[in-house]
Amino acid sequence: MVISNKISLSDFEQLLFAKEDLSLAEGVENEINNCFYFLQQFAAEKVIYGINTGFGPMAQWRIDDKHLMELQYNIIRSHSTGAGQPLPVLYVRAAMISRLMTFVQAHSGVHIDTVKVLLNFLNNNIYPFIPQHGSVGASGDLVQLSHIALALIGEGEVFYKGKLYNTSQIIKELGITPLQIHLREGLAITNGTAVMTGISLVNIILAKKLLSFATRASVLMNEIASSFDDFMSPILNDMKLHQGQKIIAEELRKIAAGSRRLLKRENELYRKNDTSFFNHKVQPYYSLRCIPQILGPILDEISNAEKVVVNELNSVDDNPVIDPQSNNVYHGGNFHGDYVSFEMDKLKIAVTKLTMLAERQMNYLFHDKINGILPPFVNLGVLGLNYGLQASQFTATSTTAESQTLSNPMYVHSIPNNNDNQDIVSMGTNSALICKHVIENAFQVMAIHMLALVQAVDCLKIQNELSVDTRSLYDDIRKLVPVFVEDTPKYKDIQLIESYLKNIEGFDV
Repeated sequence: MVISNKISLSDFEQLLFAKEDLSLAEGVENEINNCFYFLQQFAAEKVIYGINTGFGPMAQWRIDDKHLMELQYNIIRSHSTGAGQPLPVLYVRAAMISRLMTFVQAHSGVHIDTVKVLLNFLNNNIYPFIPQHGSVGASGDLVQLSHIALALIGEGEVFYKGKLYNTSQIIKELGITPLQIHLREGLAITNGTAVMTGISLVNIILAKKLLSFATRASVLMNEIASSFDDFMSPILNDMKLHQGQKIIAEELRKIAAGSRRLLKRENELYRKNDTSFFNHKVQPYYSLRCIPQILGPILDEISNAEKVVVNELNSVDDNPVIDPQSNNVYHGGNFHGDYVSFEMDKLKIAVTKLTMLAERQMNYLFHDKINGILPPFVNLGVLGLNYGLQASQFTATSTTAESQTLSNPMYVHSIPNNNDNQDIVSMGTNSALICKHVIENAFQVMAIHMLALVQAVDCLKIQNELSVDTRSLYDDIRKLVPVFVEDTPKYKDIQLIESYLKNIEGFDV
């Protein structure tokens, strides 16, 4: 697959799961070379941060020419200080692609060898060991990116074929020459937003999957309850001037097409009727009726997050920035991750609300006095002797509650550090990691919700009355977990459904 200097989320997803080798688009290598040779000439007899000065608050110290290469190795080794669990390889690959995208902009001044070694690692599925904790999000992801750089120079550890090895062992086996520093490669690799951006892009991909299943589940919920269908009416929803709401309503109508379970209000209530009490709800609960108004803002946020984070992916996000066109080197703060941090805080709030919706719909199914048509906890066995999905609700409720707490913002939790050189930071990687956690929680809750939905369908024996789409969803879940009457452990069933919902081939997330 060919990498150009501007890609979409769809392009990124293809690169992430590529089965064939990645390569540079025509002309990109020349641009990278031109930038490197320009910087090499420009830097002679000039003071340029991170080339012949120290880093951060140490920038006031000039570095002697004989130590310039040593300086670049020192930033890599000294900043490989992460802690905590390793970042899963899917997110490491995403971060590596994101760093590669910075270099193909040809404003980093790196030698082409940097790009070639990075491509070699990606094409051989070699993933540096990156501890999750360490970044304050400015100067970008210094600590986590240092662990990538450490592997590229042949040091540290890498995951290869599911196991952790010393980098030197794997690159020797595969005949890969480690990166040699030429000018400023140490700073260029470590100084940017690639880790938070990579994690965030995976978050957005998974959030889109969640939204799709939440929309399908919501139609199935209303089919189970035999709701009136006007909550998804185009006339009703077009009166609210929000794009997301209109799109969700339209999607609901497509999913519901052909269903024999949804009622027409004009057939049931808009005629002479002397009934004094209606057993069937005239208006369903909000978790069934307000789907466009709840999922619409979530769609809008996912769309906005995609726009912002893809912009970050295609940006020059390091410092200093090298510009042969203007014959200059600019010092600034493009490594600052505020754009990413802000969006991940908003996205995790959106995903938590989606999780809350699934939990409330699930509660409707489990609460026989509310739904009036199902046994408690969609228990198909003997009440009192069997328990159905009663305990599964505990898991869904506690997991939802955790996401609610995690939804507090990270973006505003800046703490000055680095001798106050970094006096206001983004915490963007923390924000992206917390969002990742919230998304994982959402898949767990959604998996339990899917179990509840298909049990309800079997209880009411309405499989043949569902729409084509929701019947397909029912069939997919039932292939994984057959209908059950007797009590059995459900943790493996939940894992199976969660994996189906994520549909991330070849990676654990």
